[in-house]
Amino acid sequence: MRIDILTLFPQVFELPFKIGIFQRAIDRKLIDVNIHNIRDYTHDKHHMADDYPYGGGAGMVLKPEPIFRAVDDLKKKMDIVEEESTIISLTPQGRLFCQAIAQELSFKNHLILICGHYEGVDERVNQYLATDEISIGDYVLSGGEPAALVVIDAVTRLIPGVLGSSDSLEDDSYTNGLLEYPQYTRPAVFREWQVPDILLSGNHAHVAKWRRQQSILRTLKRRPELLDKVKLNSKEKQYINRLLIDQSEEKLD
Repeated sequence: MRIDILTLFPQVFELPFKIGIFQRAIDRKLIDVNIHNIRDYTHDKHHMADDYPYGGGAGMVLKPEPIFRAVDDLKKKMDIVEEESTIISLTPQGRLFCQAIAQELSFKNHLILICGHYEGVDERVNQYLATDEISIGDYVLSGGEPAALVVIDAVTRLIPGVLGSSDSLEDDSYTNGLLEYPQYTRPAVFREWQVPDILLSGNHAHVAKWRRQQSILRTLKRRPELLDKVKLNSKEKQYINRLLIDQSEEKLD
């Protein structure tokens, strides 16, 4: 997968792609990451990539010309057609990023991520250039650079060969619709807090059942709305009903 990032601050990306799964994926040639400074595509002597918003208001808005030029230049150099690139504008107005979208993007061959800044980008970028608009959450960031790293991280780890074991993906939170079960490692006892006995039993079937129940329990307590989208068998539904009854009784007490 080729990933091109358009940004006013390319230095933000200097370190992240030299460590961890990013570096491993690059070294294995599973991803090809390229950082582009939007100012390099301006034509004035001051390299102005932003301007005041029409209609007044605080802040500055990224101009459309250098962003369009950057994308046109990329396509020309790569000799690709429109349909081969997914152009993502990172904006609070975009669809809320989730694991399903990460999986969707992991099958793409080419991603172009546009990092907004200040008051965002000229709307014509979103309307006529971007093929997708993504938000990583209901909060405001200073720019799209952190959002780009979040999206790339979530997508990259789904590419076959990036992680050491595919089992890691299957157990991740949100992959099956549930939050991940609690994880423990050595020592078995730490400050008088002991690892659950079942994890030390060696009975893999019982461990799997316990983990599934813990995922359901954690999801019910922390993100109950997720359970509406999860496929549960009859025993798991009964388990949830018992948990709900127990919660109601605790409130009455």
